[in-house]
Amino acid sequence: MTIASVVEGEGELSALPTLLRRLTYEAELWDANILKPYRVGRDSLVKQGGIEVAVEALADRVPADGPGGILVVLDADDDCPATLGPSLLERAMTARPDRRTAVVLAQREFEAWFLAAAPTLGGCRGMPHGLDVPPDCEAPRDCKGWLTHHRADGRPYKPAVDQAALSEVFGLAMARANSPSFEKFCRDVHYLMTGKRGA
Repeated sequence: MTIASVVEGEGELSALPTLLRRLTYEAELWDANILKPYRVGRDSLVKQGGIEVAVEALADRVPADGPGGILVVLDADDDCPATLGPSLLERAMTARPDRRTAVVLAQREFEAWFLAAAPTLGGCRGMPHGLDVPPDCEAPRDCKGWLTHHRADGRPYKPAVDQAALSEVFGLAMARANSPSFEKFCRDVHYLMTGKRGA
């Protein structure tokens, strides 16, 4: 099984494969081929023709049938995931209807998934033990700032350095329970792995 992906940020280049490996191992898919993400700036990806070019660039690297496919992950920022996500998915599927594709928008940022499992971050990258899940953990606009503010070592959170490490340890079950967008991410990865909706 091969999963190719599209991301917008530098941190996701290593964080997303880390997270995908956790999910494939959880599903006992030990030999999954997780490709290095294809990075595209958010503005370029969202504009007309952007996601189409990205999907086309990856299509030949994943099988036309069988498990696997193309996963697009980006931050929702101030956009509504329920509007932008389906629109991007429709465009991607129109560009390459012969490839299994999923589009996930983290509400509002990838790091919101860490906040959704904040109690499980203790001891990693300067995060203290005893954190609580913030109320409405997907609402904060600056999740990176929240992580910086709560670090016990006084260092700023830096996605390129910290994102993959936190992706390795945050509690998946807790994040799924507290973050609807992470729950959708897990469902969509399951769909790419199995061809079946739901997990």
